[in-house]
Amino acid sequence: QAHLVDSGGGLVQPGGSLTISCAASGFNLSITGTNWYRQAPGKERELVGSITSYNTTALVDSVKDRFTISRDNAKNTVYLQMNALKFEDSGVYTCYVQTADSRYWGQGTQVTVSS
Repeated sequence: QAHLVDSGGGLVQPGGSLTISCAASGFNLSITGTNWYRQAPGKERELVGSITSYNTTALVDSVKDRFTISRDNAKNTVYLQMNALKFEDSGVYTCYVQTADSRYWGQGTQVTVSS
C-alpha cells in the first residue's frame, strides 16, 4: 500500500538546526511535487514550502532564508532542512503529495524549539 512516512523531528534549541524527512513507499516520489505543512497547537495548518518534480522549490517568507527543501531520488525521499530555528517554528510537520490518481499525507513529525 502506497504511503508517506515523516521522520526526524525532535527537540532543538533556538538557533539550532534539524532536518526532517518524507519517505515514500509504493510510488515514485521523484515524478511529482511534494509539499511540507506544519501545524502549531491552536493554529491552522499552514504550507511551509514545496518542491516540484523538476526540483524547483518555494518557501513561505517566514522561513525562506532559513529552510531548504531537497530530494534524494535514490532514497525516494524529500527533506526539509531547517536552520536558525525559532520558537514559532514549533509544530507538527507533515508532507503531502498529490499524484494523478491519489493523495497522500505523512503521519507527521513533531518539531519542538525550546530552550
